[in-house]
Amino acid sequence: MAASDRMVLGPLVGSIDQGTSSSRFLVFNAKTAELLSHHQVEIQQKFPKEGWVEQDPKEILRSVHECVERTCEKLQQLNIDITNIKAIGVSNQRETTVVWDKTTGEPLYNAIVWLDLRTQSTVERLLKRIPGNNKSFFKFRTGLPLSTYFSAVKLRWLLDNVEEIRQAVDDGRAMFGTIDSWLIWCLTGGKNGGVHCTDVTNASRTMLFNIHSLDWDPELCQFFDIPMEILPKVRSSSEIYGLMKSGALTGVPISGCLGDQSAALVGQMCFQDGQAKNTYGTGCFLLCNTGQKSVFSDHGLLTTIAYKLGRDKPVCYALEGSVAIAGAVVRWLRDNLGIVKTSQEVEKLAAEAGTSYGCYFVPAFSGLYAPYWEPSARGIICGLTQFTNKNHIAFAALEAVCFQTREILDAMNKDCGIPLSQLQVDGGMTNNKVLMQLQSDILCIPVVKPSMPETTALGAAMAAGAAEGVGIWSLNPGDLTAVTCERFEPQINPEESEYRYARWKKAVMKSMGWETSEAPSNGDTSIFCSLPLGFFIMSSMIMLIGAKYVSGTDK
Repeated sequence: MAASDRMVLGPLVGSIDQGTSSSRFLVFNAKTAELLSHHQVEIQQKFPKEGWVEQDPKEILRSVHECVERTCEKLQQLNIDITNIKAIGVSNQRETTVVWDKTTGEPLYNAIVWLDLRTQSTVERLLKRIPGNNKSFFKFRTGLPLSTYFSAVKLRWLLDNVEEIRQAVDDGRAMFGTIDSWLIWCLTGGKNGGVHCTDVTNASRTMLFNIHSLDWDPELCQFFDIPMEILPKVRSSSEIYGLMKSGALTGVPISGCLGDQSAALVGQMCFQDGQAKNTYGTGCFLLCNTGQKSVFSDHGLLTTIAYKLGRDKPVCYALEGSVAIAGAVVRWLRDNLGIVKTSQEVEKLAAEAGTSYGCYFVPAFSGLYAPYWEPSARGIICGLTQFTNKNHIAFAALEAVCFQTREILDAMNKDCGIPLSQLQVDGGMTNNKVLMQLQSDILCIPVVKPSMPETTALGAAMAAGAAEGVGIWSLNPGDLTAVTCERFEPQINPEESEYRYARWKKAVMKSMGWETSEAPSNGDTSIFCSLPLGFFIMSSMIMLIGAKYVSGTDK
């Protein structure tokens, strides 16, 4: 590429996209929104006990460093000057909780991932302190129900159960943050002056943040017994937080930060009231922009902060439907059942089947999120016959993602009053054409997928490039690049769609009430742990032996 061609590219913006399954670094042209290069590294998830999901914060940090360096190498191979990268944005998995030592820079425990269920007993204990055991008691302050999902109960569990964290808090060494805070602190210097901050979108997912005052809420912190001095400073989603302190991009400002679902909303350019998008990642998240007004749901949706694109810019809110398991069900088919070697094979198996043959899959591995908020639910596969094979199960798994989206879309239509006429989609799973066609069939509306599906990373890049002091990306509606899209239209009649959806709802009901937080005190599940039952079984066995003996003597 000639030097004159390089000049045409103009300013570039990098985007760190740290998700549940992988970390990525992507570089965009600030004038055209074109993706120029990227690198991705898969992240290991640890499952130390049933319902527990952890990740190593240092592995996450290493993966980000690797992605940045490899992407810069790829750009240089393309003869693109990396000094044109003028800003970096951060998009991250939300709610995942990290506590680290600010003097050593070391994590004090693994990150507790948003999917983790260990805090169910913590939630139940906290509920007893709320009038009427009302999960929605703090809803009008936080937008959220009391749930294992959000950071406050994860942090409470860490303070209750990890001595190193309790000691670090007492010594004034502890810092808390979601993944964005951990990354920004490390990348801007860590123990040598790193910036401890978060943005409003991530803060709004902790359950410690007042979504109206836009600050940590002392009463919420008191309720959860969280010391406020360990919390990060809350900033807008678009401003310079600090500079990169190492690697190929040393000196480049980090100037954008958005939780992944808010980033996707920005990347899909949903800046108007009523515009919505659905992201298919590890989970599935439908967000609808409600503008500068916080709207509260009557149908199990969350009220969350969509974005605040500058210190002096207004905050915008969104209604959100959250599904815990979407892409994660494909990973489960691959890693746990071993019926496929790659995630891409699931599409092939589902296409070969063309139907679930009456098989329904409810992947409630972490309970059910919106609209049920039912932690007692567990995953089930029902409607199995001798004819059922792995192809049908693969199809049922994809169909489950679509049914869950239908549930939260129905809830959103009821809350907003105006049904969506089409669904804008993004995320890694949207590359699966079988899934996208299924989604359109089950919703009975068109599904619209942008030709460049990396909208989460794009949203973080847009926020970074638009920040005061950077100013290389215009967010004015007239300046935004038109997006080409692929469109999927419904291909089945509504009656068939409704029939299949009703069967799915029946399966969901079967999945509920499966699990309780109460376990046998000593873990002994033997039938003899019940003394009366033991006596009954032993006496029955003696009678049976006696009867056989008597019958034997009669012969």
